[in-house]
Amino acid sequence: MSASSAGVLEVPCERFELPGGLILLVSPRPGAPITAARLHLRGGSSVDPAGQEGRAFLAGRLADQGTATSTEADLSARLEPCGGSLTGDQSGLSGSVAGPHWKVMLETLFEVARGAAFPEAEVEVQRRRMLARMAVEEENPRSQASLRFKRLVYGRHWLGRPAHGTVSSVASLTPEDLRAHHAAHWGPDRAVLGICGDLDPQAVRRLVARLTKGWSPVGPIERKRATLPSPGVRLDAFSRSRDQVHVYLGHLGVRRADPDWPTLVVMDHVLGSGPGFTARITKRLRDELGLAYSVHADIHGSAGRLPGTFRAYIGTSPEHLGTAIQGFLEEMHRIRDARVTRKELSLARDYLVGSFPLGFERAARRAGYLITAELHGYAPDHLQTLPQRYASVTAAEVQAAAQRHLHPDSCCVAAAGPVTKAALKRALEG
Repeated sequence: MSASSAGVLEVPCERFELPGGLILLVSPRPGAPITAARLHLRGGSSVDPAGQEGRAFLAGRLADQGTATSTEADLSARLEPCGGSLTGDQSGLSGSVAGPHWKVMLETLFEVARGAAFPEAEVEVQRRRMLARMAVEEENPRSQASLRFKRLVYGRHWLGRPAHGTVSSVASLTPEDLRAHHAAHWGPDRAVLGICGDLDPQAVRRLVARLTKGWSPVGPIERKRATLPSPGVRLDAFSRSRDQVHVYLGHLGVRRADPDWPTLVVMDHVLGSGPGFTARITKRLRDELGLAYSVHADIHGSAGRLPGTFRAYIGTSPEHLGTAIQGFLEEMHRIRDARVTRKELSLARDYLVGSFPLGFERAARRAGYLITAELHGYAPDHLQTLPQRYASVTAAEVQAAAQRHLHPDSCCVAAAGPVTKAALKRALEG
């Protein structure tokens, strides 16, 4: 399928820079039944102090527990009759509402963004619930394998820490800590608001300008020079008596701005993230060898402003550990050593071009894209040129990108379940 035959995807956007520094991105969509908004606050988990990991996440998640003028029940009573909702995380707030009530959603969103109070009783209830869930996660093999893999790849960098923190770090956080985070990091000069729905951009601009009037800037983020571990083989194991062993294998990946990124998306669909039975790793380890139902590998999905990871995952029986690890490594070598077939390339390109518009049907997806495009500096025609780039990728480009970005001889491996580091070392050595 050619990019032109798939139709042209458009997400129109009007951009405004408001007093105080807030960037407003409005995408009008006439007739849309839902209006969705995302308020992104730069910094997120990167500004968590040592020992207080999860502070940004908890501040975002509990921001809706009450403000200076409204309780959590008041906020809910305002949104629910409009079919609205508001949630938060380490990067800010997200909301949606039935289209005609978008003013109610924005009024509520900015009341929370500016005036979150983090009341003692409500914060304590929610924090205890989080701690109970996290205690369960600390014994969950797949979660622990994933966390250990990130630590092996990123070391002490904040990307190697869980965004939601640990049981010990969250247990130490107080409402005052959350108020301090909010005061220091939630300001208009760090904010980007993306909103999509049946909207008049100028009406949205006027309302947001009124709602943010007097909101004080908090200043630029203090960035420290990031150091990441050198490439190399590193192993970790979380030993528990279970039926399955969960394995993550890979290494440091790429930034989203890397010129090879579109080619790597195509490579991933041939290698380990394609749909159905088309991906090599899925076909070999799941369908031919029957090692697992769930198996996956990709490098493009985690790419951001900082490098993501190449990460392959499988959950399998302990006796198949060596076969699974060697299967990952052999397929990484194979896509580096020889060009993908014409059929594989055609299937991957056709799927990517054909499915591309489907990801933008929901208003929330469009609002999120507006922010992503702003943060990464995408060109205005990005949504038109990206499918064209997928459609033009060649087998030679896939091989060259694989040779540049896949490193089977310098992989980190983390596993959890009935496994030890010694067993991982033997499996990796074949």
